[in-house]
Amino acid sequence: MEEFRAEGRGGDDDDTTLGRTLRDYGDKWHDPVVFERYVTEVRAATYPAEPFSVPVTTLWYADGADYFGRLAIRHSVGTRFLREYGGHIGYDVRPTARRRGHATAMLIASLPYARDLGLGSVLVTCDTDNTGSRKVIEAAGGAFEDERGGKLRYWIPTGA
Repeated sequence: MEEFRAEGRGGDDDDTTLGRTLRDYGDKWHDPVVFERYVTEVRAATYPAEPFSVPVTTLWYADGADYFGRLAIRHSVGTRFLREYGGHIGYDVRPTARRRGHATAMLIASLPYARDLGLGSVLVTCDTDNTGSRKVIEAAGGAFEDERGGKLRYWIPTGA
């Protein structure tokens, strides 16, 4: 999380799930009680769901004690923001683990989870200038739909 903070994530203007998480928990994770509460909230899909008002499944991508990133599967795009800009799936890879295929592996590995939620295809978006994320989405089978409000929108079949 310190890597994300070092690149400017978690500030007052960062309205992403990661940004809110860093603001709410970033200085307290060293306390096992606080970390346990955070994990409980994530597992119950209460904390990440609040800004979007839809249930969320959060998956952490790790190898043993090495954390590479996280991925959130929103069970629906039941809000205007999610339908237009946010999509079903959002992900973050820690800066020192980028450009090694982790984001693509995370996104592809999440598709069976989405399928099990009853999603035949998922909407995944990225900023128009985020070439890396665009390539990840396309590598996972994303079919470009359109651009809205600075976001490229792709649909990926889950294999349902």
